[in-house]
Amino acid sequence: MRIAVDAFGGDNAPDEIVKGSVQAVLNLNCEIILVGDETILKNKLAQAGYSGSKITIQHASEVIDGEDAPVDAVRHKKDSSMMVALSLCKNGEADAVVSAGNTGAYFAGAFHVLGRIKGIRRPALTAFMPTVNNTKSVIMDVGANADCKPENLEQFAQMGSLYAEKILGIQNPKVYLVNIGTEEHKGNELSQKAHALMKENKNINFCGNIESRELTAGFADVIICDGFTGNIILKAIEGTASALFGLIKKSFMKTLATKISALMMKPHIKELKSMLDYSEYGGVPLLGIDGVVIKAHGSSDAKAFENAVRSAVVFSETGLNADLKALYAQQQDQDAAKM
Repeated sequence: MRIAVDAFGGDNAPDEIVKGSVQAVLNLNCEIILVGDETILKNKLAQAGYSGSKITIQHASEVIDGEDAPVDAVRHKKDSSMMVALSLCKNGEADAVVSAGNTGAYFAGAFHVLGRIKGIRRPALTAFMPTVNNTKSVIMDVGANADCKPENLEQFAQMGSLYAEKILGIQNPKVYLVNIGTEEHKGNELSQKAHALMKENKNINFCGNIESRELTAGFADVIICDGFTGNIILKAIEGTASALFGLIKKSFMKTLATKISALMMKPHIKELKSMLDYSEYGGVPLLGIDGVVIKAHGSSDAKAFENAVRSAVVFSETGLNADLKALYAQQQDQDAAKM
């Protein structure tokens, strides 16, 4: 399996991206095409001590950074590491693409270069939600679509259900809609209309609304929201976890007795931290795009990026896109038969 990597996307590119790619080819069944400035990447590979054949370089002369307007970047930086990586996937030279770069540009670029799966209106970023019982929930959208229509959320629920089945092995996953209350009539117009659509959809196991305080409880398998809400949820959890562990560390360092306690508790704290650490999850897929497109965290280190590549490998091996195509082709045939 060949993975095209945007080597210059993200806060820690290209150093951590190259290191993570080296770790990936050593630990996973894949080959990597590093996309970016050839001279720089050769030097970075040498510094990482890698001289094997499982990593090759595709030169790209431009970089899309975090300040670039997404649509303008896609139109005017066609030789950027991100766009060239997407083109490799389009041309069949790579089986998947991974980038930690500008999310908006990555979404626009994937949409422009690879296109949508027929029948899907809005592709969505799909992430894992950590839970108190150490299981995984799927949450989507987490950033691709700030503004959504009710039918978009209904479609996210269908895609998320299939994702939970194929990737997490959950049969008949329980689907919930993020809202300000559990009652059916609660929420804004979007929430109420989306609730009604999901309730009538026989292809999903819709269980109603879920409040934000229950998102990590572990009873929801698939959590649905618009991209604006989802992005805030994930970043709030990430920031809270970081602050919490900072306070715990500060507390344990106060006295000799607390320091001894810290040594005794270290394995348990480490286990808890790994449950909330984004680097453990690596990357999230852009579901609905006609190709395997994985978005890594913007501040990914080598470990996080290796796990993002792992996500691309797992996604590709499950054949999820083929199942999505079959699902929506069947629905379109059913709709046509009703006309």
